[in-house]
Amino acid sequence: MSGAGVEVPRATAAMPAERNDAPVAVSVIVPVSERPESLTDLYREFSAPLRATGRPFEFLFICEPWAHALAGPVLDLARAGEPVRVLEVAASAGETTLLKAAAAHARAGIVLTLPAYRRVEAETLPGLVARVEQGADIALACRWPRRDSWVNRLQNRVLHALIGGVAGAKLHDIACGVRAMRRDVLMDLPVYGDLARFLPLFALREGYRVVEVNAPQHKADVRTRIYGPGIYLRRLLDVLGLFFLLRFTDKPLRFFGLIGSGLLLGGAAVLATLFIQRVGGQGIANRPVLLLGVLLVVLGVQAIALGLIGEIVVYLHAPGRRPYRLARTSSGGLPGR
Repeated sequence: MSGAGVEVPRATAAMPAERNDAPVAVSVIVPVSERPESLTDLYREFSAPLRATGRPFEFLFICEPWAHALAGPVLDLARAGEPVRVLEVAASAGETTLLKAAAAHARAGIVLTLPAYRRVEAETLPGLVARVEQGADIALACRWPRRDSWVNRLQNRVLHALIGGVAGAKLHDIACGVRAMRRDVLMDLPVYGDLARFLPLFALREGYRVVEVNAPQHKADVRTRIYGPGIYLRRLLDVLGLFFLLRFTDKPLRFFGLIGSGLLLGGAAVLATLFIQRVGGQGIANRPVLLLGVLLVVLGVQAIALGLIGEIVVYLHAPGRRPYRLARTSSGGLPGR
């Protein structure tokens, strides 16, 4: 996790004792880190369907330091007796860190992650929780039918085309951010930094059951969104990192060895060609292609060496890792539940 002290909230809203002692069925986690809307309006809109089901719930708003002022009205809700808590991390952190820090303070076995802006209609939430209660490990909201512009839908299709090729998963709305899951799933998944949007993909890799639930798109989510080049570049790098983490975490030499072998063979072919030409009497001392061949060989050797170092790191950490997850036992129980 990034940032010192991110696991410990700097400010926590005081809750009435009877609410702290009462059982909670669902903990709704709202990370306040990106284009937040009115948090009190968000709470009132999305708490109503949960309250109508009769399930006891709590909302945890976890804020980055810059969002401290936004938490004031939410604290007023807590003083009024609403099941709301506010946590603030000590230093800026990614969304994944915020989710894990809030999950560590959640009191329910089921957590529901909700962005600080509207994505889907509020009545979607009980259905997501119900799917987890029925046996799913993660229930992911999928905005359908889409009502936003063709620009947004095109960006979504490109993202999922890349993800499909990288992860081999057929999810349709990984970026929605509205999902219900068992709390222990969130705590166990090895995600960090800005990889929170890919959390369902890591869950699939670990063998968890992930389901999608169609959800009406919120009218506040239909505006066209075009980001700066830096955002798209970071997303591309995230996908590249996702590719490595999902495919080569336990076998880094295959990744770096493949790249290194290609470079090494290319460099060797160039140098072999130059050697044959030199034997034939052609001069090669002043030819830039000689430097290219040497550079390719050096880069190839370095890439392979990096893969070997990665293998050593994996080997040294292997005794402390559990590279599997039991789905069930002979007694029929489900581990971790």
